[in-house]
Amino acid sequence: MASLSETSSPRPAPTSTISRSRQQEDDSFPFPPTHSFPPFYTLQPTLLTRTSQLAKWSLLVQRYHAHHHRYRLHLATALSSPLFHNAAIHRRLSHASLTEIVNYMVKSEKDGGGGQRAEWIGGAVGKGSERSEAWIWWKKPVEWAEVIAGWVDKTGQKGVVLTFYELVNGDAVKGEDWVGMEDEVLARCLTPLVKRGKAQVFGEEGEKGVKFF
Repeated sequence: MASLSETSSPRPAPTSTISRSRQQEDDSFPFPPTHSFPPFYTLQPTLLTRTSQLAKWSLLVQRYHAHHHRYRLHLATALSSPLFHNAAIHRRLSHASLTEIVNYMVKSEKDGGGGQRAEWIGGAVGKGSERSEAWIWWKKPVEWAEVIAGWVDKTGQKGVVLTFYELVNGDAVKGEDWVGMEDEVLARCLTPLVKRGKAQVFGEEGEKGVKFF
C-alpha cells in the first residue's frame, strides 16, 4: 500500500479556496495514491496492518480538513464526501470504520493512537449511544494558540480588543490559517493564552471578544 509522506502539521490552502463551491474544493484536493487503492477502504484484521492503515487515514483526514479550512467532521455527512467515498473505484468507508478512525485519532500516541488529532463533540456518551461529530485538530488548540500569539506580536495587537468575528473574518487576518474558524473552536484555541495571562475572553455567546496582553 502506498504511503502518505509524513509531516507534522498540514498546511491549509490559501484563503481564496474557502469561497469556492464544495465540489470545486473537493476537486482541488490532491488525494494520495492510497485513496484509489480498494483495500484501503476496508480496515484489515492484522493489528500491524490495521494500525498502519489507521495512521494513513488519520493523516489524510487532517490534510483534507486543513486544505479546506474545516474543523468539524459530521460522520453521516462525511461518508458521502469524496474523502471517504471514491466513486471512481466504487469504494466507500463504512460508518463503523470511520468511527474507529476517529477513535484512533482521539487517543494519544502513548495509548497507541494518532496523537489526539480529533475530539468527539459532546464528550462522553451513554451506553448504546452513537457519537456523530468530532473536532479535527489538524493543529491542536495549543498549536493554534502559538500561531495566534505570533500574529499578535507581529501585528502589534497587544492591548487591542477584537471581536471573535474580527479575529476570524476581519481584514487584518486575511490570508491567515485560522480565517473562518468557528467561535467554539476559536475559544478552545485561545484558552492556552488565557491560562498564561496572554489574553482575556469576554462577552456572551455570539458576541464574544478578546483582548491580548
